[in-house]
Amino acid sequence: MNERVESWAGEEYVVRSVTGSAATRVYRCPGCHQNIPRATPHVVAWPVVPTSFARDAEGLDERRHWHTPCWRARERRR
Repeated sequence: MNERVESWAGEEYVVRSVTGSAATRVYRCPGCHQNIPRATPHVVAWPVVPTSFARDAEGLDERRHWHTPCWRARERRR
């Protein structure tokens, strides 16, 4: 898996690249609010430290699928 840690808005996020062949569902990108069609390469990002106060929360519960260009432009989309 191609995972890395990147910063955004003062938080650290695990970012994973998803290949087109592994993208089997349609997702909505939180950057542009448009669909990411099946078979489209994109990234998945989630906080290293969960933002939820739930006792059993994990950062993975907060993962979001982004178009790769939207993730790269995330600082400009505040």
